[in-house]
Amino acid sequence: MDVLDALRNRVSVARLSGPAPSAAQREQLFAAALRAPDHGQLSPWRFLTIEGAARERLGDLFAQALAARPGEVKADALEKVRKSPLRAPLLVVVVACLQDHPKVPHQEQLLAAGCAAHGLLLAAHGLGLGAMWRTGAMAEDPLVSKGLGLQSNERIIGFVYLGNVEGERRNPRALAVEDFVQPWNEAALS
Repeated sequence: MDVLDALRNRVSVARLSGPAPSAAQREQLFAAALRAPDHGQLSPWRFLTIEGAARERLGDLFAQALAARPGEVKADALEKVRKSPLRAPLLVVVVACLQDHPKVPHQEQLLAAGCAAHGLLLAAHGLGLGAMWRTGAMAEDPLVSKGLGLQSNERIIGFVYLGNVEGERRNPRALAVEDFVQPWNEAALS
């Protein structure tokens, strides 16, 4: 698949089925992710793969985190969050590994890890797989971070759900470039 075609036509796919990507496909997915912009060659990312019964354990961790929040949590909300990792045969937790560096601020490292996640999505599209990048409250929850073994300098960028496209892949919505790009008018500074 042509890279420009992949960039223009990649869409998020919410309905995913098994099997999980093969070892050869994973090699290609992660090789693409590792080509993200990387100022200072810090490689400020790592990836956790979650599949099989580990998805159920992640769902239990999500439910535990939700139940630990202040206030009453309804049983249906707990069940929904518990089942959320089962939406795909493979989840990849994209983790930003922030390092103190005199020329590369944490913000840039977070963006680099986000680019690595985008690389996973593009590679999945190129391989004919479906993918969905999800964040939400669980990506910010300290109990989830601890349960996943993250260090104090690490942040969850997102959960990338991977599998086979179930049904028809939707077409991307049309966006007009001119609605988002304009020349800078330095006269506005006066």
